[in-house]
Amino acid sequence: MKRVVVTGIGVVASNGLGKTEFTNALINGKSRIKHIAELEELEFGCQIGGIPDISKSIFNSYIELYGMQTASLMIQYAVIAGLEAWLDAKLPIPLHDSKEVDYNSGAIIGSGMGTIDVYGNRVIPLTNNKNIKRLRSTIVENCMISGGSASLSSILAIGNQLTSNSSACNSGAEAILMAYERIKYGKATRMLAGSSEAYSVWSWSQFDALRVTTRKHNNEPEKGSRPMSESASGFVPSAGAGIIILEELQSALKRNAPVYAELIGGYINSGGQRNGGSMTAPSTEGVIKCIKGALYETNTKPKEINFISGHLSSTMADTLEIENWSKALELTGNNFPIINSTKSLIGHSLGAAGSIECIAAILQLHHQFIHPSVNCEDIHPQIEKIVNKNCIPQHTIQNISLNCIVKASFGFGDVNTCLIFKKLNK
Repeated sequence: MKRVVVTGIGVVASNGLGKTEFTNALINGKSRIKHIAELEELEFGCQIGGIPDISKSIFNSYIELYGMQTASLMIQYAVIAGLEAWLDAKLPIPLHDSKEVDYNSGAIIGSGMGTIDVYGNRVIPLTNNKNIKRLRSTIVENCMISGGSASLSSILAIGNQLTSNSSACNSGAEAILMAYERIKYGKATRMLAGSSEAYSVWSWSQFDALRVTTRKHNNEPEKGSRPMSESASGFVPSAGAGIIILEELQSALKRNAPVYAELIGGYINSGGQRNGGSMTAPSTEGVIKCIKGALYETNTKPKEINFISGHLSSTMADTLEIENWSKALELTGNNFPIINSTKSLIGHSLGAAGSIECIAAILQLHHQFIHPSVNCEDIHPQIEKIVNKNCIPQHTIQNISLNCIVKASFGFGDVNTCLIFKKLNK
């Protein structure tokens, strides 16, 4: 069995374009959730959200060179994050006309809602108006679900597994564990892994119709995302992408590549939509089994865990999630690990949430800090009965000793993924 490490990071988030800007935003507890005029014009109940600004990305030249300007934002975000991660891992981008293929590298890049922006803007209107010829010859590559991994392959000439997964808000974490297993079993040397989600009124409107997004903070956007708070009233939608380079340890050491963390394993399951679980609600039994499965697979004891990056989306499910963590780890009060929610800063980026939040967790482990869960000054009373409020940081904790951290994602369909990262011990 091969050991697997993280050697590159690329991120497109609403509060930071690129690893450096995103890291600084985490340290400073910076949120750029804002009011969105388009949502107000369309009479959404929730008129705030997090939208990345990719206009100044240094990788836009590749999007132009490879003709991706009309591709879905999901694809463009993935390309930008993927290329940043590739270069961050000290891997070269081949020349445009290079004939060599890297059969040792592949990509698994997921999405929850896919390329719905291209369908809404072009495919459906032009088809309904009998203007099919105007769709042009690039329409398929602009809107295929596997467009993120396929587009990165066209630039990087990677020839190992190229695919896309989709399991709602669980997609990013699931993609990372799938890529990890490919390397672990010797089927690849390195994998780009993560997920991407476009900004699109056609995907956000569906959650607005479900009334799971907040409607109380249209005039105070940065106060809208309130995980673990008694005054939480629904999540704030956002968009973006997070992609990491997972690499076999010996390959990374041989290349003298940067190593951010070791991914020691994890677990994926479903609650089966029984015993309290449903299409939109998590099964307590399933979540607990997932967390315990990750501990078993990695031979990790609950007291070894220094920090949890929760799913915690600013809905009433937050209290249930804390209960599930406590039952799975058999820890309460001051013995409970420190826990935070990156969604407090960036909102809920749907299918991209798991990967962007994995990156936030990895950066916190690498730089030895914990970012605050903002807007959580009024911790929910049910949560305070289980966890000491000091375990939910209101301000950044610097120079903390972190060795073992856990990241979990839970999604519609009653699906779960739990990942465990550690500092590299050679």
